[in-house]
Amino acid sequence: MNEEHTLPMVLKGMPKKIEGVDSIELLVIDDGCTDRTVEVARSLGVQHFVHHARPMGLARAFRDGVDYSLKHGADIVVNTDGDNQYPSGKIADLIAPIIRHEADIVVGDRQTDTISEFSWFKRRMQKFGSWVVNKAAGTDIPDAASGFRAYSKNALLKLNIVTEFSYCMETIIQAGNKRLRIVSCPISTNPKTRESRLFSNIFEHMAKSGGAIIRSFLMFHSNVVFRWLALFWGILGAIPFIRFLVFACQGDSSGHVQSLLVGVALLMLCAFCIALQIISEVQRIHRRLAEDQLERIKEIEYTPQFQNIWMLQDEYGAFPVDNQSIEQPSTARKECQ
Repeated sequence: MNEEHTLPMVLKGMPKKIEGVDSIELLVIDDGCTDRTVEVARSLGVQHFVHHARPMGLARAFRDGVDYSLKHGADIVVNTDGDNQYPSGKIADLIAPIIRHEADIVVGDRQTDTISEFSWFKRRMQKFGSWVVNKAAGTDIPDAASGFRAYSKNALLKLNIVTEFSYCMETIIQAGNKRLRIVSCPISTNPKTRESRLFSNIFEHMAKSGGAIIRSFLMFHSNVVFRWLALFWGILGAIPFIRFLVFACQGDSSGHVQSLLVGVALLMLCAFCIALQIISEVQRIHRRLAEDQLERIKEIEYTPQFQNIWMLQDEYGAFPVDNQSIEQPSTARKECQ
């Protein structure tokens, strides 16, 4: 959004040729730009655009960019920012593990300890945030917040972005829980050109990122949360309940009804958590089946036959008025005698 001054620096370092890659296409996502970003991109040779009439946010911009890329036949998608934070010249190194079939996703490691613009507190929070994400995802990525990434087509078919803030944390947690292989690629960052537009201060960033991490974690492990809560309330409720039973066995139960009431209340909370655990487990299974079905739909939607249709769309998503010019995907039919 509004990157007319920095976009030339980003595109200047873009590789023109990479070994193992047949074609390199540049896509600019116009997230409600009000300056000359689009005009500058056209003048620099960019031919692919995704337009938003108003700013939709980073996660939606990324999701729409991925959809456009796969519709036009991309096998590898690389995401970089328009503020020239990331080195475009490192794209060849970034995608190398994917070309060698050693990884599904590659994350550029900014080595945050070496970034002079980051304060001591921000560096610590970046490390802590990456640690939390890795725990939730079962991965080992040193810079989980980095937006300089490469994705294989297989990975993008399996990922489903639902957050409204930033896709960075969510994609790692999803990929880790879906057993996709994620590796890091050390990079250096360019000098800072402007302040972040995602958040006004580090605390807002922490709050929004924390919310995204919790939501993504609960998508896959809400049953674990309720299991531990059930265990906690069960142990806590058993103590006063057993205490009452001990006194009752000794014939002295009349003065300890409070223990019985507290124990029963806590054990009811335990039973409630067990019920929620069962419900969350059923929902987790349903979501997995729905995502498997969605993956199959994507595989069909992004086949070469349908790509012939998507390529007829203009940059604003409109098709030609003459519907006869749209080549329909071929279908095969078997007749049973």
